[in-house]
Amino acid sequence: MRKKISTVIAFFMVLASFLGIVTLLSGQSTESPIAKYVFHTSETIRYRFPTHINDLVMDRAFATTSEVFIVVLEPGGAPPLHKHDDTEQIFYILEGKGTLVIGQDGRTFRVNPGDVVRIPPREWHKIIADDVMRYLSIDCFVGGKPAAEPTWESHVKVLCKEQGWDFSKVKEQ
Repeated sequence: MRKKISTVIAFFMVLASFLGIVTLLSGQSTESPIAKYVFHTSETIRYRFPTHINDLVMDRAFATTSEVFIVVLEPGGAPPLHKHDDTEQIFYILEGKGTLVIGQDGRTFRVNPGDVVRIPPREWHKIIADDVMRYLSIDCFVGGKPAAEPTWESHVKVLCKEQGWDFSKVKEQ
């Protein structure tokens, strides 16, 4: 029995080693995406939408229930009024001033640097910038990250299709 267990263990060790070599040769990381702990804001991927910019800091692929990016708005700029059925959002205003619009009835709130904004799931919202505005956006998926859009890029492709935007022009290389 011990010999059988040793053989099974040896087989899995060889298999794990082989898979590790295949992974290295394919250029993929051997580190689990969830194992990453620090994400540098100097190492973002830029998505320039017609209405605003999202600098992706942490892709949802590296987390269980969240993603992080920095939103940049030009003066007068704003994403369209929208909602997220599966996401609670937290915004931390880094620079610039603006107006938070909540609900389809258009309730407004002033936002300034240092403010924290919470957008509950299913709440219509947008922020209109008075001047150049930057805010940290943390998306928290209340039911876990969406299976149909497991990465930020997969989400952006769906968004571009819905809005009629060209994905190849949105993602900066």
